[in-house]
Amino acid sequence: MKRLKITIISMTLATTAIAQGVIDVHSHLITPEFVSSLEKEGRLMDEGFPLPKYDVYNHLKWMDEAGVETSVLTLAAPQPTSAQTVRQTNKAAARIKKEHPERFMFCAALPLPDVSKAIEEAKYALDVLKADGIKLATNVDGQYLGAPELDTLFSVLNERKAVVILHPHRPEPVNRQVMQQTPLAMQEYLSETTRAVSNMISRNVLARYNHIKVVVPHCGAYLPLAIPRMKSLTPVMQANKMVGEIDYEANLRTLYYDLAGAHSPEVIRMLLTITTPDHLLYGSDYPYVAPQVLTQSLARMKDYLSKEPDLAPFKEMILWKNAKRLFDQTGAKPRP
Repeated sequence: MKRLKITIISMTLATTAIAQGVIDVHSHLITPEFVSSLEKEGRLMDEGFPLPKYDVYNHLKWMDEAGVETSVLTLAAPQPTSAQTVRQTNKAAARIKKEHPERFMFCAALPLPDVSKAIEEAKYALDVLKADGIKLATNVDGQYLGAPELDTLFSVLNERKAVVILHPHRPEPVNRQVMQQTPLAMQEYLSETTRAVSNMISRNVLARYNHIKVVVPHCGAYLPLAIPRMKSLTPVMQANKMVGEIDYEANLRTLYYDLAGAHSPEVIRMLLTITTPDHLLYGSDYPYVAPQVLTQSLARMKDYLSKEPDLAPFKEMILWKNAKRLFDQTGAKPRP
């Protein structure tokens, strides 16, 4: 009888947690095929730190405990260049989504820097595997987002009104001494994200392909500081024929921001200098952070989103409503 009561209480707690409806747009899938491929290529430590282990049932356990209803899976760094490895990983993500409907979504990886293969995989992932979007690395082998050769890929994604989730990867080239003294995740990932998004803006990529919605990770990186500086220097750059016309408002309208990492009321207020509350999303960065830390972090976010008078009206928007609306545009509809 005692065991039955415990089971009922556990089920009730899990149901209550799920009912909160949090949608996590920043979580990572690490498959055996992915790890094996990196091991064969001698690239397991490309990002300067070992890959964490991933297990879908541990992920679900944390989601239930923390009150996360749906997680959006993306492939971790480093970016594999093998089309076969990318395809295997995308199929694995599709299986997880199928086996756990309404708990998982996924954004498919692409085998860049080969643009033709990336377009082929994007079509397969979105049309056949029913991916909920596409994950793009800030750069692959030095090919940065915003490069002219990627325009054909962005055209395909634009036709499908794709959601694109960005993630920083090791910069190319990289100063290995600095990388060792200041690990990538500590600072350079923020620079790398800012670099890639700024590069896209300077070529009006996001304005030209404005049916694509792009999720910028880690609280927008340095963009709240970079955007005003870019705007102020644009006339000088144009006078020297270094850049053309830049439609900042059209570019910025396509950007969303996840709050994975060092979120706080102050960070959110800074983000609101370059965006609007309906473009902010919850993100965890699972499994790169210990589950108990993530649970505490989410509880802290819920607390200040309830107590801060200027942010309280946006609590549900940030925790799930914005993400639901974002993915609804593609036909992917997390349960409210």
